[in-house]
Amino acid sequence: MTHKQIQPDFSWSQIDTILLDMDGTLLDKYFDDHFWEEYVPKIFAETNKLSEEEARKVLLQRYQKVEDTLQWCDLDYWTKQLGLDIPELKCKVDHLIKVHPYATDFLKYAKSINKEVHLVTNAHSKTLEIKMRKTALGSYFDRIVCAEEIGYAKEQPEFWTKLETHLGFEKHRTLLADDTAKVLNSARQYGMGFLVFVARPSSRIPVKFSPDYPSITYFNELIS
Repeated sequence: MTHKQIQPDFSWSQIDTILLDMDGTLLDKYFDDHFWEEYVPKIFAETNKLSEEEARKVLLQRYQKVEDTLQWCDLDYWTKQLGLDIPELKCKVDHLIKVHPYATDFLKYAKSINKEVHLVTNAHSKTLEIKMRKTALGSYFDRIVCAEEIGYAKEQPEFWTKLETHLGFEKHRTLLADDTAKVLNSARQYGMGFLVFVARPSSRIPVKFSPDYPSITYFNELIS
């Protein structure tokens, strides 16, 4: 089912702090989708003498067990679980890591209008290191926070309460942009002031607007 776009409706004068997700929001999620759904099953199949279809089925069940938890993003956890060097495998396909169109323009714009900008991600610190090295986006952020540092995944409302203490922002004057509805739902429950859904997390999938949140395809839509 396709939904009509709810347009973001706010003034930048209402916002002091911008919280941005990484995968799917600033970076093309095609890398992650390909890595976990195609590349890891291929290597796991070769290592365990399975067909790729069998490997994919086994892995999907394992993924689903820890979905929306810190373990899902923990590369050390998966290295141990699968008997594969997951960080090393990520580096082998890091040419697929791409910044979304207009994401860098928006980061420059946000700094030009004197907003505090923080990267807030569920991604493991080792994933973060690989992606920041590849994209050189790190210098645009006042702070970069991984969920493992907070002790909760972003899907859990407790994450935002602890993050507020950690970063010292005023939640009613803070905007969060994310491509995951569950994350926006938990932030709404916590009382986040402004929420924006990124409707095209991967360059390989069609735009899909949220029925519940103001949506953008690319960040140029927020540059006024």
